[in-house]
Amino acid sequence: MIRKLPRRRLLLGAAAATATASLSGCSKKSEAASKAEAVPGAAPAALGSAAGSAPEHPDMRFGMIALTDCSPIVIAHEKGIFKKYGINSTVVKGASWAAIRDSLSNGDIQATHMLIGMPIASTMGLLGSPKKAMIIPWMLNRNGQAITAKMALKGKLSTDAKVLKPLVDQAKAAGTPMTFAMTFPPGTHAMWMRYYLASGGINPDKDVALVTIPPAQMVANMKVGKMDAFCVGEPWNARSIADGIGYTAITTQEIWKDHPEKVCAFTEEFAAKNPKTVKAVLKALHEASVWLDDLKNRPEQAAIVSRPTYINCPPELILGRLLGDYDYGDGRKKKDENYMIFHDRDCNYPQAKFSKWWLTQFRRWGMVDGTPDYEGVTKQVMRADIYAEAMKELGVDVKGEDDSPVTLFDGATFDPKEPEKHATSFAVHSMKG
Repeated sequence: MIRKLPRRRLLLGAAAATATASLSGCSKKSEAASKAEAVPGAAPAALGSAAGSAPEHPDMRFGMIALTDCSPIVIAHEKGIFKKYGINSTVVKGASWAAIRDSLSNGDIQATHMLIGMPIASTMGLLGSPKKAMIIPWMLNRNGQAITAKMALKGKLSTDAKVLKPLVDQAKAAGTPMTFAMTFPPGTHAMWMRYYLASGGINPDKDVALVTIPPAQMVANMKVGKMDAFCVGEPWNARSIADGIGYTAITTQEIWKDHPEKVCAFTEEFAAKNPKTVKAVLKALHEASVWLDDLKNRPEQAAIVSRPTYINCPPELILGRLLGDYDYGDGRKKKDENYMIFHDRDCNYPQAKFSKWWLTQFRRWGMVDGTPDYEGVTKQVMRADIYAEAMKELGVDVKGEDDSPVTLFDGATFDPKEPEKHATSFAVHSMKG
C-alpha cells in the first residue's frame, strides 16, 4: 500500500540546509518492513512550455531508494521540471532494490532509480530476477560510493585489501567467516566489494560470507556486530562515521575513477509504447542534472533529498561528500575532485562499455554459464539511440560512444573491444564453463 505524504515547502540554498539540520538521525526502522512512501506530484506552476509533442503517458510514478544518487529524479520532481515537459510525477520510495525491480516489472512504477547491473540481470533473467527486458537510456551519476569497515579494523585496512587476507583465512579456519555486505547481487555495490576483496586474493564466494542488506539498514547492522564491512552509496558511509560505528576504507572512485553507478531504467515494453514519454523524462533529467552539477546548488540539493520522504537524514551528512570533502573517519581527510557527478564529463551517456564490463563480472563470478552475449545484451539494454534523440531535440551536443580502455586500481585494464579476455584474466574467480 502506498501512503501519500503531505508536501513540504521547497527549501532554498545553504540557509535551507542549515534550517533542516535539526532533522533527527537517519531512520532506524527496518527498511524491509517499511511500507513504500509516495511523494505527491510536482507543483502545478510550470517553468516553461514543453518542447515537442505531448507524452503518451503523462502520469508517471518514479521509484527511488534512500541514497544521494536519487537526486536527479527528486530534483526534477520537486522543482517542477518534470511538469515543464508534460510529466505529472509521483516519487515512490521503495523498501529494497528487489522491491523496486518488481514494481518496475509489474508496472506499479514506470521508471526508476536503479543500479546499472539490475536492468542487465533482469533482461537476462539472472540471479533470481524474473526475465523482463529493461533498458537504460540515461545514466544518473558517477562516483560517490564507498566501502565502510568496522572500527575494529581501523589502522589495519584501507585501500589495500591484501591486509585482509590473513584475517579472512583465520576466521574461515575457525568456522566463523568474516561477513561483508552489499545491496543487491548484480548491482554496483556487489561488484565493487567483490572486486576489492579479490584484489587482496580473497574469493567472495568461498572465503567470506557475502550478504545482501538494503542501503538504509547497513549502519544498524554494523552497529550490532553483524558485519565486518559493507559497500553502499551515500549518505550511509558518512552516517557510520558520524555515529562512530565505522570508517571509510576506500571510495569507489578510488577503485575506478568516474565509474558508472545508478541509472534511470524503464521496461523495454513501456519505452516501445511510449517513446515521447521516455524522451520527456530524459529532457527533465538533463535539466535537473545540469542544475545539480553547479556546486552552488548542492546545499539546496542536500536540504531537499534529506527530507523524511526521501533519504531521512540530516542534510549536513549528505552535503560534505557532495562537495568532495572526505573525512574517512580514520585520520585521513582529503578534498576529492572525483566526487559524485550528475552531468559533467559526459556522465549521462549510456556507454556500451559499461554494460560489457558488468557482463565480464557476471562471467567472472559464475553468474552466467559460459560466455555471455556481450554485444547482443548491450545493444538491447544500453539505449544510446533514445538518449541521443532526446538531447538532439533539446539542442544538446552529444559526444557519443567512448570505447577507450579503462584501468582500475589494481592495474587490470578492461578493453571493451575484448571483454572475454578481461573476464577470464583474473586469478580469483568463480567462473563456470
